[in-house]
Amino acid sequence: MPLLGVFCLMIAVFFANFWRDPDRPIPQDAGILVSPADGHVMFVRRERANGRRPSRKEREEGNIEHDEHTGDWYPKPCEKPLSFETEQRFVASEGTPQDSDVWRIAIFMSPLDVHVNRAPRAAEIVAMEHRTGKGKRRGPFAPAYRKESEFNERVRTVFEAEDGERIEVMQISGALARTIVPWKGIGDTLRRGERYGMIRLGSRVDVRVPANLYQSLVVSAEDQDPNHPKGQFIKAGSDIIFKRILEEE
Repeated sequence: MPLLGVFCLMIAVFFANFWRDPDRPIPQDAGILVSPADGHVMFVRRERANGRRPSRKEREEGNIEHDEHTGDWYPKPCEKPLSFETEQRFVASEGTPQDSDVWRIAIFMSPLDVHVNRAPRAAEIVAMEHRTGKGKRRGPFAPAYRKESEFNERVRTVFEAEDGERIEVMQISGALARTIVPWKGIGDTLRRGERYGMIRLGSRVDVRVPANLYQSLVVSAEDQDPNHPKGQFIKAGSDIIFKRILEEE
């Protein structure tokens, strides 16, 4: 019984730690985006869209590409890729940079991190969609630190600022995380750093922004920096991940 009591106490402490939601100082600088999640930066990559989720009409026409890991794709991106109208297929950007390229930052959230997610900038939520992954009712749940986890069960949210600029944030479940809980919805206007949802237990959050407008300010695990072997640890709402290029010129 004493051992059972100690075990139950340890479980209670773990979940109390997991559910914590500390206040954060929100930077007031102009032209910045703050981190939407606590965790280590897995990678920072320049990407380009080369496909999108098909509409019903496109499915009927039959020009669909199927991937066993990621599902069905129509082999053309959105007419305006930076509108993020639907989920798009992104690949590494090669050759001459294009205005439609994006920067993607992937943040790994361990079970010990704060799991409340915050808005990267002051904006309105104009799209929010839930995808289960690989056509399953729920799942799959690959470990969040693996590349394949980007197609786990996920919630994609598009934020639009007053000037019409859009960014995309993807809340992704992990091997332990099985529930993504949005606290806001389409039409809600948020302040920079305002809470908008959480993911229960270990997980991942990806952010995509226009590459021609922003530069990254974080160190990723792929940089192999000896000071940040797992990638820079950043905190939701308080650490800056992107800064507008025009602000420096």
